[in-house]
Amino acid sequence: MVHYSFKKRWYHLYDTQGVKEVTEVKSVEVKIEKPSSEKLEELKVKDWPIWTKEVSTFDWYYDTNETCYFLEGEVEVGTPDGKTYHIQAGDLATFPKGLKCVWKVKKPVRKHYKLF
Repeated sequence: MVHYSFKKRWYHLYDTQGVKEVTEVKSVEVKIEKPSSEKLEELKVKDWPIWTKEVSTFDWYYDTNETCYFLEGEVEVGTPDGKTYHIQAGDLATFPKGLKCVWKVKKPVRKHYKLF
C-alpha cells in the first residue's frame, strides 16, 4: 500500500475588512493501493456506481470522503502543495473530505466510486 499525507497548515480567508476567518486544516491523507480480489469483494465494489470521464483537466474539491476503484484509465491528481499522485487501472484510491486538487485525465477513466 502506498500512503501519502500532508502536513498541518493554516489558511486565511480575506475579505475587504481584513481577515474574515482562520481555518485549521488537519492532516489530509490520500491512500492508493492495489487491492486483492478478496478486499474488492469485501468492500462490495461491484455494487458501487460507475463514473466515466474523457481525457481532460479540471479542478475538484472533495466535500465528502470518496473511495474509488479504477477499472480503466490513468490520471494525475495534483494538490496545492505541489504533490502529484498517479492513479491507474487496478488502483483503489481514497480521497479525504476537504481535499482541493486538479485532475489531469491522461487516459479515459472508468471507475467505481463510493461517497461516505
